[in-house]
Amino acid sequence: MSTTSRDSLVLGRVVGDVVDQFSATAALRVSYNGRRVINGSDLRPSAVAARPRIEIGGTDFRQSYTLVMVDPDAPNPSNPTLREYLHWLVTDIPGTTDIEYDGFMLSSTVICAPSTLCREVICYESPRPPAGIHRVVFVLFQQMARGSVDQPPVLRHNFCTRNFAVDHGLGAPVAAAFFTCQPEGGTGGRRHDLRQPRRPPAS
Repeated sequence: MSTTSRDSLVLGRVVGDVVDQFSATAALRVSYNGRRVINGSDLRPSAVAARPRIEIGGTDFRQSYTLVMVDPDAPNPSNPTLREYLHWLVTDIPGTTDIEYDGFMLSSTVICAPSTLCREVICYESPRPPAGIHRVVFVLFQQMARGSVDQPPVLRHNFCTRNFAVDHGLGAPVAAAFFTCQPEGGTGGRRHDLRQPRRPPAS
């Protein structure tokens, strides 16, 4: 993970609200309709209605990953009583790139059937925040073994990424990304300033 990407996760309080500090060891790229998600970028509900395209950089087809997509600001950033809201959960993702499963890019030109290469444990529910500016976070974990994440959460709301990782022996995240989302016509709410603070001039 680049320093800029890591810092944006800290400034956006993804590190802290969703995950602890970690060192990225895998490449994660998220795109909606051909638009790559840059940490902190603003996407409205109409732009994220369909599953995103996910690219995971890896070299070992035997390695498996779990992807979690959550909203830590539900239902309202000023009072997130449903933190975290689980939008998507996919497990047993092969550790290669470019396999396609329903817009899920995992290597080469193979079509990945859910029952064979990927397991969509919780189906994709597009973000539709009722108020405020919400962070939508993707967290990637490396599994101990294929099939090791076998207990789906009972509810989408009040999901805890940290506890989920502990319960399934996933360890620290290997990659993460996030965007912000607000009601289609929204113009206000809490924003996260992802700019680096200016350093005072050297004396």
